[in-house]
Amino acid sequence: MKPFTYQRAKTPAEAATAAARTPNAKFIAGGTNLLDLMKLQIEAPAHLIDVNALKLDKIEDSNDGGLRIGALVTNTNLAADARVRRDYGVLSRAIVAGASGQLRNKATTAGNLLQRTRCPYFYDTNQPCNKRQPGTGCSAIGGYSRQLAVIGTSDACIATYPGDMAVALRLLDATVQTVNPEGVARTIPIADFHRLPGNTPHIDTVLQRGELITAVTLPKPLGGTHIYRKVRDRASYAFALVSVAAVVQPDGTGRVAVGGIAPKPWRVEAADADLPRGAKAVTAKLLAGARPTEDNAFKVTLVERTLGAVLAEAKG
Repeated sequence: MKPFTYQRAKTPAEAATAAARTPNAKFIAGGTNLLDLMKLQIEAPAHLIDVNALKLDKIEDSNDGGLRIGALVTNTNLAADARVRRDYGVLSRAIVAGASGQLRNKATTAGNLLQRTRCPYFYDTNQPCNKRQPGTGCSAIGGYSRQLAVIGTSDACIATYPGDMAVALRLLDATVQTVNPEGVARTIPIADFHRLPGNTPHIDTVLQRGELITAVTLPKPLGGTHIYRKVRDRASYAFALVSVAAVVQPDGTGRVAVGGIAPKPWRVEAADADLPRGAKAVTAKLLAGARPTEDNAFKVTLVERTLGAVLAEAKG
């Protein structure tokens, strides 16, 4: 591990200002992803800013009938909150499907959104990787790509976004609240928060230097049946090959988002209208323009079958 400096921020403004002032600074809370990346020297921040004292660990009712989730709320506390379990069941189920209990006890809402890909070439520092070292190439293209993306990719990167929580947040049309070093707040729709790789796959989100996530907000509840189904290689502590988050109303209408197939949580609003027509019609719109590899072409079929199972479950 390379040397770094460390400070404990007392306010969001102090944290944001410190990050903007110090080149190659990183915020740290639970550290469940960042510390692993530092040990492997994939990430080598010069300065760590501990944000655990910022008092952003509350879940509060919002004026519009939704919820405001502080950036430092742990995954365990978020999934267990009675309001989340009652009104946003898909979010609770998605969180519980991810990682282990011990990790969920430390992982935070903001940190979960910022976790980096688990592409094997990103983690292998002996291999070229545009996400890790821009301009070196993508070893996954033409390499082993079974777990990687089938849509939203570019000629520079085919890595997937690994998380579960963000897939449910995308389904629910959550927003991300931030503050920058000048104290200016910003609200970012979750649909716009994660970036597609394009020619800059090393840039995962739209956050600017020094910008700090303070909360995630949920709109008022959607009602309906909430389902999160995750298909993976083993029953626990594994990332999704395909995951489907869905809210289905009694009349068969609803919405769907998919994980494990793209560089960001994947939702195509136009596909929601086809839910009453069944999984095949929805999948055709969700994956229009998909570019699977020989290794991961099975994911196209797996999305359709997983969505079919979700719709069957919603019907009881």
